[in-house]
Amino acid sequence: MTQYIRRAAALCALLLVALLANATRVQVFQARAYDDNPGNRRGEIARWSRPRGDIVVGGRAVTGSRDTGEPLRHERTYRDGPLYAPVTGFASQVYGSTLLEDTADDVLAGTDPMLSLLPAWNDVTRSRTAGGRVVTTIDPAAQRAAYAGLRGRRGAVAALEPATGRVLALVSTPSYDPGVLSGNGPAVAEAWTRLNEDPARPMLNRAVQQTYPPGSTFKVVTAAAALDAGVVGDLDAPTRSPAPYTLPGTRTRLVNSSDGCEDAPLRHAFEWSCNTVFAKLGVEVGLRRMTGTARKFGFNDPGLRIPFPVAPSSFDTSMDRAQLALSSIGQYNTRATPLQMAMVTAAVANGGSVMAPYLVERTTTGGGATISVTSPRTRRPAMKPATAAKLRELMTDVVDRGTGANAAIPGATVGGKTGTAQHGIGNSGTPYAWFISWARAEGTPAPAVAVAVVVEDAEADRGDISGGGDAAPIARAVMEAVLHTAAAGRPR
Repeated sequence: MTQYIRRAAALCALLLVALLANATRVQVFQARAYDDNPGNRRGEIARWSRPRGDIVVGGRAVTGSRDTGEPLRHERTYRDGPLYAPVTGFASQVYGSTLLEDTADDVLAGTDPMLSLLPAWNDVTRSRTAGGRVVTTIDPAAQRAAYAGLRGRRGAVAALEPATGRVLALVSTPSYDPGVLSGNGPAVAEAWTRLNEDPARPMLNRAVQQTYPPGSTFKVVTAAAALDAGVVGDLDAPTRSPAPYTLPGTRTRLVNSSDGCEDAPLRHAFEWSCNTVFAKLGVEVGLRRMTGTARKFGFNDPGLRIPFPVAPSSFDTSMDRAQLALSSIGQYNTRATPLQMAMVTAAVANGGSVMAPYLVERTTTGGGATISVTSPRTRRPAMKPATAAKLRELMTDVVDRGTGANAAIPGATVGGKTGTAQHGIGNSGTPYAWFISWARAEGTPAPAVAVAVVVEDAEADRGDISGGGDAAPIARAVMEAVLHTAAAGRPR
């Protein structure tokens, strides 16, 4: 009898071990496969079972959560959704997430191990930590000024703090309300279809995802290359530039939209945006040095993130001399995002150094304890400090007595550069209006803000759109907002 009891006990023990082994296999080794199975909604239900952490601008949350009482319980909400959509993106129960909602998802969803004292225990128990907060660098006054200035026209604004790289404004219009994509009902599907079929492309973040021909704003890069290479030394010496200028190896003649460009000194050519002078300078600098300078400013860099990816700005590395001449005035294949051109003017304002742009100041737990802090980081020197000083002088002249007078701010030193970029077959499209600038308040040691504005308005008359007329007033409003915030001592 004892022998049978032993055998039964051994069999029970064996079955128990097999049961434990199978449970371990299912719950540990195959857990990922079950979690990722499209038919398993537990992960999705768990993801939306708790309120999502918030994205913060100027000390105030611009996101929230609404309890729906449904299986996917908490739905994302947005305050001033169209204003901050180029920053937050959307978090949808159906269509996923974009921009900060996507790149900071671990913090916002509460799955970042740094949010919990015992992350391993959370993995075992499948419990969820409350979502954290993402504190942005955005200045709300600058953001509103940019959004109001564009007035729904197609365009974008990017503003940076030159000394640190902090993104102070990031606006794209026309915009949309991310809240219409938050839930999972029929209205969400209808909104998704409507937004994607809209020819104005409101969900496109033009500030970081769209590249444009930069036009004459690229002359800042060409001037930096010429000064650094010693092709130009004296800003007031004649440049021996014919007007019109015949592109090398062709019969095509390049002309100017202003007078006095023949043999014009760099100062006059910069103030009045003489195409002939800068095209010839680019050819004299040469492809290798022009490409190198563009790369130092950030062109041809596919790895730029703020933290979400930024579309690479491009300067062709394989061109003949005629193409190089056109590229040196921001035409041909040269393309740039508004953020890239903000980096260009910020480098001038910052003594020649390009700071890595960043949008997230810090992340915290839901209770406010700091998890991580972003520190300013120099990407690379774009030009010599002496060259940056000369470019600040040239850009100041543009605003004081050149094409950028609409950007002038009483009580502040402002430097700028206008641009009117041609595009379309035979340059038949309505030009894009550009303006890049920086501003320093009187009595302060360094510029507080660098801005890039682009306006693409297909409804405007071709002769009515210009960088100085359309884009400069928007840049001025953004700079004034930042200077006012700094003067008031309010934290951004």
